[in-house]
Amino acid sequence: MPRKIVARRSAIHGNGVFAVAPIAKGERVIEYKGRRRTHEAVDADVTGDVDSGHTFLFTLNDEYVIDANHEGGTARWINHSCSPNCEAVLEEDDGDDRTRDRVFIEAIREIKPGEELSYNYGITLDEKHTAELKKIWECRCGSRNCTGTMLQPKTPAKKKPAKAAKSKKSAKKSAAPKKAGGGKKAAVKKGAKKAGAKKAAKR
Repeated sequence: MPRKIVARRSAIHGNGVFAVAPIAKGERVIEYKGRRRTHEAVDADVTGDVDSGHTFLFTLNDEYVIDANHEGGTARWINHSCSPNCEAVLEEDDGDDRTRDRVFIEAIREIKPGEELSYNYGITLDEKHTAELKKIWECRCGSRNCTGTMLQPKTPAKKKPAKAAKSKKSAKKSAAPKKAGGGKKAAVKKGAKKAGAKKAAKR
């Protein structure tokens, strides 16, 4: 199958990933690869740097993070955008081994050759979003909807329902990159749900 994407320098930030052939809406473009590590292990070391505004860490599930600093592939170079043309989708393995879950990048609209691929990193931080942090996690996507930061707005805590519905293990889910201090609740769509987010390393 001919290759449809290539990594090269980006006007948004550092390296980016660009289409070299047409990509159809709904097409699975690439897997986000990397070493599976526990959240505790990642938080305890210096992988990634919250002060750099750059991370290769991606929430896989409640137990594991994909660390693309190790054994990572081309998908780690895909930049954030406030008006993305892709989304990250989590595919859960049918078994009990959560390291076998996988994240794929899929197109949410048609992408023409020459266009840069992007998705919303969904980064959330427990700490206050200071001017300094917003500067560190500055967004340079240039879209009309750009918020100026990759950090997601804080939402007020909601009361938990008395009984929550169980999700099917084999469901296909939309993923988002791992964040510092907890994850974003996934929105379900077409039997899939958004999962995790890019994780900012702790200070």
